[in-house]
Amino acid sequence: MKSELKKLSALINRNVKLYFKDKMTFFVSLLTPLILVVLFLTFLKGVYANTITSLLPKGIEISKSSIEAFCGGWLFSSIVAVSCVTVAFCSNIMVIDKINKSIQDLNITPVKKSTLLISYFISNFFTTFLICVIVLVISFVYLACVGFFLTFSDVLMLLISTLCMSLFGSLMSSLVGLFISSQGAQTAVSTLVSSMYGFISGAYMPISQFGVGIKDFLSFLPSTHGTILFRQYYMNGVINHLQTVDKVPSDVAEKIRLAFDGKLILFNTEIPTWALFTVLIGSCVLILGLYILFSHLSKRKHIKESIKSKNSNSF
Repeated sequence: MKSELKKLSALINRNVKLYFKDKMTFFVSLLTPLILVVLFLTFLKGVYANTITSLLPKGIEISKSSIEAFCGGWLFSSIVAVSCVTVAFCSNIMVIDKINKSIQDLNITPVKKSTLLISYFISNFFTTFLICVIVLVISFVYLACVGFFLTFSDVLMLLISTLCMSLFGSLMSSLVGLFISSQGAQTAVSTLVSSMYGFISGAYMPISQFGVGIKDFLSFLPSTHGTILFRQYYMNGVINHLQTVDKVPSDVAEKIRLAFDGKLILFNTEIPTWALFTVLIGSCVLILGLYILFSHLSKRKHIKESIKSKNSNSF
């Protein structure tokens, strides 16, 4: 047991070092968040600010710090939510080992395949969570400069949400990685995830702006539930500030919250926060089960191929 734990620790350390050593892979994993920042600085910030002011009744003005804090919170809720998945897919060392044929060398070492697969998942989760926590800290620094209205509870729940979403992204990446063995497939999957995930999770554009059918469909996806969690905890403090300090009527503040996905409404019913966490964690359990199942099937297939190869060589 101790021997396998040492091997597991060594493999995790190896995988993490390989990821951070490959500067191109590291840059690609941060490409989507960087695109979001550029879009925010160029025009999204102004669009968000105009939307907020358009929802205010005549005669009510809110402070610049409130607008800056709201827009900044919305931006970073999108960045962290997207990063939890895109970074996980780009930092999947298992796929890189398959492409480089390094996994063939690892398979002939005295390491159990289960230990190898666990090391890939843990290292993927660790790097994803680490990068997302760094982004989270950057968001706190930014909000401290423009207007910080987060409570200690909000900060704690943002950290927990990041943990859950990083777990979700790492499990998704590990599951999909079982079926990828070529550079072309890896590029296609990474491109698809980077370009599409932000839309289907509501990170690029509030799902409240989509049509009813698309909005209801997206509301069923666990990725959307994760994004809404970030929205809630980034927005709670500034929404309360709007009501208590800027004297924005509660119904107007609620319109702003709904317009920017501060709540998830499905079939005219508000989905509570505990249900969002339940769906997200339940999805992680389901994906983990599928990962174990397909890993077992892959192991059996590998054993059969090895036996077949030995039999053919004996003749």
